Formats: sequence, structure tokens, C-alpha cells
Amino acid sequence: MKKIQNPEKQLAYLAYINRENEFQHHGYEEELKQYLMMQSGDPAATEESQRMMRKTMAVGLSTDPLRNAQYLFVANITLATRFAIEGGMDGETAYNTSDMYIRKLELCQSEEDVMDLHREMFSFFTSKMAMVRKENSYTRAVAEAIEYIESNLHMPVRIDEVAEHVNLSAGYFSVLFHKETGEAFSDYVLRRRIETARNMLRYSDYSSTEISEILAFSSQSYFISCFKKATKMTPSEYRRRYYAKGMKAAGKAADSRDASPDSDWRAGTLT
Repeated sequence: MKKIQNPEKQLAYLAYINRENEFQHHGYEEELKQYLMMQSGDPAATEESQRMMRKTMAVGLSTDPLRNAQYLFVANITLATRFAIEGGMDGETAYNTSDMYIRKLELCQSEEDVMDLHREMFSFFTSKMAMVRKENSYTRAVAEAIEYIESNLHMPVRIDEVAEHVNLSAGYFSVLFHKETGEAFSDYVLRRRIETARNMLRYSDYSSTEISEILAFSSQSYFISCFKKATKMTPSEYRRRYYAKGMKAAGKAADSRDASPDSDWRAGTLT
């Protein structure tokens, strides 16, 4: 294969084309955010990664749209794998996960196929990282229940279905869950939905109504009521106050939940 002839000239030409098309690569901190969110087990990581993937599609690594999407997928899963390992996931499991999804990538026949697979891949890594963060603190049943909750925050989650998922009676599971987490099941689910909503308000362009629907709140008014009770602000007020700060601190997304002034609420404030 021939070397690139006059790479400096090629780079200058590429920069010119990008300026003409009003395209600019996203910043390092903006790119880093999705992986830090995934590493911390934050369910909002998947939507953030989808947003970044679609934005990056404009880079044009190939003249063929499908191949372009596949190249970007491989780049993303490579970084996701490294961040997962650094976050505590077993290395062999992480690499096998990467191999599994890259093999499936060959079956994709369109850009949307790649996007669907990308969502599945990032969601899988995120749920696994949530499990890694919990497994040393809880019994297997509660750890599996938490993983199930984290993977299904976009759907109504009932205690009986989670208890069945971990092969326990609903009554026993309820007592065990409260004993190990210090929260009632419903309080835990609601708290995680509110925390996810806060991240989405800070780091995404989804409207309050869209976030309410994505996180399976029964109504927009109920979402606003729960959010205000937890944060002392409406979703709109929260976005106005923290959106700009959140974007600037994108590279510190994993720590921002604990650092924000309103993060001292706990499950007890929701009862």
C-alpha cells in the first residue's frame, strides 16, 4: 500500500473542506463524557452515546455510508471496552463483549442497523458497569435486581416482576432490598429516574416532556412534581441553572451528580 503523499497538504485540504461545510469535530471533553457516564453505570450514557454517534456520522471516514458507520462503531466499542476495564470490569469479559458485537456488526446492512447495534452495545456495557459497582456491596439477588432496574428505567418497573426475575417472593425480596439498600423498592426506582433525568437535563437537548416519556413517568405533571420534590426546582429551572455548567464539565460527568449543590437529597425526601 502506498504512503499518503504530502500528508500536510492533505490535512490542509481536509481542514478547508470542513470549514466550507461548516463542520467541526467535537471536543475531547464532549467525547469523553459518554464513556465516563457508561463507566459509572449511568443509564443516560446510552442516549448520550447515540447522540454523539449521530453527530460523528458527518465525519465521513468512508464514502460508503454503511462502512462509515461501521468504522465509527469499531472506534466507539474500542474506547468503551477500555473504559469498562478501567472501571473494574473483568478484562476477558470486556474483550469478549467487544468481539461479540464486532462480529454482529458484519450483519448490519444499513446505517440504522449500526445505530441499533450501537445502542444495544452501549446499553450492555452500561448495565454491566452498574452491576460491577454494586456487586461488592449487595447479595447476588439484590445486585441482579439493581441491574434489572437500571436496564429498564425507560419502562414501568414493578416489584413483583423484579422479584420473579431474581427468583424470590415479592414479600421477601421487598424486605431484603430495603435491608441492603436502605431504601424501599419504589423509592429506589424513583430516585434513579430522577437522577437520570437530572443528567439528561444537564447533558442532552431532550425536552422535559421527552424525558418524562423516556423515563416512563405516568404523566408530565407527576414528573415535574417528583422532580421538584427531590431538587427543589422544576425541570425547566434545573436546566436553566445547570445545563451550561454541565456541558463545560462534560469530562467530569461521573462526578457531577455528587458535586452539584442539590445532590444531598436521599430516598427519605421522596416518601
